[in-house]
Amino acid sequence: MKKILGLDLGTNSIGWAVVNADETNRENETKYLKPIEISAAGSRIIPMSADILGEFEKGNSVSQTADRTGFRGTRRLLERNLLRRERLLRVLKHMNFLPEHYATHINRYGKFTDDSEPKLPWSKNEQGKFEFIFADSFNEMLADFAKYQPQIVANDKKVPYDWTIYYLRKKALTDAITKEELAWILLQFNQKRGYYQLRGEEEEENKDKLVEFLAQKVIKVEATDEKKGDDIWYNVYLENGMIYRRTSRIPLDWEGKTKEFIVTTDLEKDGKPKKDKEGNIKRSFRAPKEDDWTLVKKKTEYDIENSNKTVGYYIYDNLLQNPNQKIIGKLVRTIERKFYKEELRLILEKQKEFIPELRDENLYLECINELYPINEAHRNNIAKPDFTNLFINDILFYQRPLKSKKSLISDCPYESHVYLKKDESGNYIKDENGQDKKFFAHLKCVAKSNPLFQEFRLWQFVQNLKIYEREKELNGKLQTDIDVTAEFLTTEDDYVKLFEWLNNRASIKQDTLLNSYFKIKKAKGQEKHPYRWNYVEDKEYPCNETRNDLLSALEKCGMKKEFLSCEMEMKLWHILYSVEDKIEIGKALETFAQKNNLESNFVETFKKIKPFKKEYGAYSEKAIKKLLPLIRMGKYWNADDIDDNTKKRIEKIISGEFDENIMNRVREKAINLTELNHFKGLPTWLACYIVYDRHSEAKEIEKWEKPEDIDNYLKHFKQHSLRNPIVEQVVTETLRTVRDIWKQEGQIDEIHIELGRDMKNPADKRKQMTERILENENTNLRIKAMLMEFMNPEMGIKNVRPYSPSQQDILRIYEENALDNLKKDDKDFDFISKISKQAQPSKSDIIRYKCWLEQKYRSPYTGKQISLTKLFTSDYEIEHIIPQSRYFDDSFSNKVICEAEVNKLKSNQLGYEFIKNHHGEKVQLSQGEVIEIF
Repeated sequence: MKKILGLDLGTNSIGWAVVNADETNRENETKYLKPIEISAAGSRIIPMSADILGEFEKGNSVSQTADRTGFRGTRRLLERNLLRRERLLRVLKHMNFLPEHYATHINRYGKFTDDSEPKLPWSKNEQGKFEFIFADSFNEMLADFAKYQPQIVANDKKVPYDWTIYYLRKKALTDAITKEELAWILLQFNQKRGYYQLRGEEEEENKDKLVEFLAQKVIKVEATDEKKGDDIWYNVYLENGMIYRRTSRIPLDWEGKTKEFIVTTDLEKDGKPKKDKEGNIKRSFRAPKEDDWTLVKKKTEYDIENSNKTVGYYIYDNLLQNPNQKIIGKLVRTIERKFYKEELRLILEKQKEFIPELRDENLYLECINELYPINEAHRNNIAKPDFTNLFINDILFYQRPLKSKKSLISDCPYESHVYLKKDESGNYIKDENGQDKKFFAHLKCVAKSNPLFQEFRLWQFVQNLKIYEREKELNGKLQTDIDVTAEFLTTEDDYVKLFEWLNNRASIKQDTLLNSYFKIKKAKGQEKHPYRWNYVEDKEYPCNETRNDLLSALEKCGMKKEFLSCEMEMKLWHILYSVEDKIEIGKALETFAQKNNLESNFVETFKKIKPFKKEYGAYSEKAIKKLLPLIRMGKYWNADDIDDNTKKRIEKIISGEFDENIMNRVREKAINLTELNHFKGLPTWLACYIVYDRHSEAKEIEKWEKPEDIDNYLKHFKQHSLRNPIVEQVVTETLRTVRDIWKQEGQIDEIHIELGRDMKNPADKRKQMTERILENENTNLRIKAMLMEFMNPEMGIKNVRPYSPSQQDILRIYEENALDNLKKDDKDFDFISKISKQAQPSKSDIIRYKCWLEQKYRSPYTGKQISLTKLFTSDYEIEHIIPQSRYFDDSFSNKVICEAEVNKLKSNQLGYEFIKNHHGEKVQLSQGEVIEIF
């Protein structure tokens, strides 16, 4: 008797049953397991909140600790901000730059001693009142305002002391300021550092369009006679002569107001603006929205660059012109860090002329010793006396490099390296024989953008490629999908030429390959190409994307593609893949250009190449280097490229010499390979057998002998290793369930597993299903609402029953078919598509929708147009293409609407049979009209 465990895995429960079964003979003497009894059964509920489960069903991988992770990220940002401030205060205190009332509250580590941060520009006087310590600079600022904005300071009006910081940031660019004032400026830069943009996050420049950010005064607003639905078109005349056209339901009261616009102008190849037929410049307007962060950032940077001022100078001058201007969040939003760094550099370089401490080399060495008393290596790196570099790059704008997440990269199934471990006492761990115990760590899989992987993948694609002719008459019979690959790829050189052609491309489609390379054209009027490949027909497959990117950049530089040898390709890829910082990538490319005597435009061109994606293959680079020499063919194959160990294995396979490391299955698979030059152009699976003695077989199979082994496994199970918290929880709970059943029932002979629908489907599939369910719900609500409207007598539609399932089906099918027939360039497409997704369309939308449907739908068997006024009468019926008497399929895809008489004539025939048997037949309709079957 055998014990069989059945598991039904769902997202919030695990159902299980243990069945006892006996082995029994059938009449034909074959054996099968006959269930006798259910030994035990039950279910295990997985504790999971409804909101997390709902997100999982929608395809959103939400961790139960996501909120904690978000809060932890915020704490880290705050902690790093405080650490920068502490390091800055340590240096400033050592330099004696801090005001006395402020410095007394700071210990030698830059921390505040009494958990409260005093205000640097404010100190208490003898009477215990706070006074502004930079009163001289404040008075200078007031004099400046009295000159440009006298009404602001007239009659002793109050002016914010906080504005003094912007005055000082402007003054420090040209004149001397005190040490304490410079410290105040430095502390403000620690608070506002700007946005640091990684390489590849920039938006691509479009040479065909000019994007400008304008703030223009509106001279006149003119309403036109044109309408767009309920909206009226307006012409808005701007101060610079431009005319902005827009729609609005309410009158625009913009006259005399200043409005911000983003103007996009189409350009010719020579850079001149394009013009329409009437001679007007082709340009479009849009206003940046409050939540359009990128556009607002660009506009702010555009304004600052055009002003030719630093950020602080720009803010202060705007305050002089408009004192009511809101600064933070309005005048200056988040901008690139380079603007702040450049301003601080200019301030520090100028103040070196007036403040001797900034030029004191001994003081500089004392400061770096204060910051790095132990880190001698970093002290040596910044040993050159330069306070500007210390403040900007080492303290205020230091950017922590991103940590590597190699733990998330899959392990190579073939290659690993050996290492030794030490115990707590510092001695190497020994094995049972007293020898140093060897530990194995798998190598990580190679990046997909690596040139070696790109070549490896392309050889696989070429070798697996098959060409089929869809239809061909052979021996008097019409046959389909005939393999004609040998007609196009006859010799080894044919495969090499195809490889070389694909090697310079980023991707390939079926029609491009057949038309451009094999020169097979489809005849006019043919819907499908007469030939096809063995891959998915409408899918685009990658070729050598890395090489294509590098060749495109070389072409822009005016360099020949011969420069891109295998060695150069690998070096360039390594630079572009590993360096993520925009400044560092420039330095690395400059070094590369100098070593290879390249022109100056090389660096700028290659800097613009988008960073390669962090995607990884199935094998390590070391494994691919061993497999590639056996996969290459033609002039790309070289016996010297095969590594020595593989050569020895090949020699023994050819000679038949015994080797316990070469399995019999490998000799059987390589029985036709009798010479060394036969070991080329091999499929991947055979190359893996030749090199590693296995392909998909596991190297090590872990076997659990007792329930406690599962506990040991779970003890060492790495949390979040599955990257999906829901699935991970289900898997671990399943293992615990099996462990408990094993303890209760004893030895289990077989385990059968059934996965729930949500567990089987990937995230994108679950997301599609959720969206489809919501669309169906909206459709049902909309159909009922439309039928309710059709009951209105003024609509003129007879016999409408809103709650009738058959009438709901009729309208739903009618709607779906009509929408499918509508072309995207149709003027009503956007309107109809929008309505078709609504749950409750308005009455006016339904009337417009009804009129549109009347023009689009026709009977499938006669081509006769169906009138919506008669759609819900007995003149039309739902007809099943495949009759229910022959195959029960009540889905919408099996239903059409046709004339009642045609439906009766069709009876239980298939749609194809009906047209074949009755084509051209005249049918008399009840209203007297005669129609003809297609």
